[in-house]
Amino acid sequence: MAAGIRGTRGRRPPGPGTTATPGPGEPEGREEAEDRAGGRDDGRTGGRDSGRAGDREEVARPPLLREFVLVTALFLVYKFGRLVANGHEARAFRNADLVWDAERALHLPGEGTIQQLLMHGEPLIRAANTYYAAVHFPATVAFLCWLYWRRPAHYVWSRRVLALVTAAALALHLLMPLAPPRMLAATGLVDTARVYGPSVYGATPEADSMANQFAAMPSLHFGWALMVAIGLIAATRSRWRVLWLLHPLFTLLVIVGTANHYWFDALAAAALLGLALLAVRAPDRSGTAPPTPPSVPQQRRTSALPAGALR
Repeated sequence: MAAGIRGTRGRRPPGPGTTATPGPGEPEGREEAEDRAGGRDDGRTGGRDSGRAGDREEVARPPLLREFVLVTALFLVYKFGRLVANGHEARAFRNADLVWDAERALHLPGEGTIQQLLMHGEPLIRAANTYYAAVHFPATVAFLCWLYWRRPAHYVWSRRVLALVTAAALALHLLMPLAPPRMLAATGLVDTARVYGPSVYGATPEADSMANQFAAMPSLHFGWALMVAIGLIAATRSRWRVLWLLHPLFTLLVIVGTANHYWFDALAAAALLGLALLAVRAPDRSGTAPPTPPSVPQQRRTSALPAGALR
């Protein structure tokens, strides 16, 4: 009888701290099979790696047609909204006097100092006027297009932030019309676009049907440029990505030097952008959705043979 038992190879009883091992031809226990099917790591499979791959889910690219319609609609609403603000010229000039006096009371550098730097040569001031007229909108569109194609999660985030900033700016334009410094005689500044060209505004501000020239605060030129830089810094990994901040820096010098905006206009745009960034959650560096919480692994059960089963 003893010899018969020795000749039969069955499940080896577990020792202290071990798990019963199936014999040849004996199916695995339910726990071992579940471990292999569920991808749990038992030291013999790559289950842990496959589990990590499923922790993060790539953000899907939004439908192109829907995004095109949405962005176009936002732009048209903003464009027509600015036209509604026309007809408040007297209040716009009163507000301009208040802003100019407030800047002097705070001892901010005069806008004329920046303009004198740009007017050292006619090519330089023409380049500044061209930057103001031709870079603002195309740069923002190129920024959104690149994000849409390469970083969908950052695109959705940036589009939402820009929409919030633009809506808040439109509301402020309606509540506080403001004549730009080029229209204020007390500043002594030159309307460089009118004198040297190119200009994007009509010759008669009150009758300009293309743009509201009394919507200086906040400066969307600066607000959008700053968001372009922040968005590209967040979406890229180059060690030189901080150089994108040169875009809002150049924009700031241009909008002030061409007498289209006050310092306060840029500060107001930066404040609105900061609030929008706080309101809209940014994606992580990899541009993926937040990882799902890890599931707590169930404690592996061990099935031991009854004492004396092989006796």
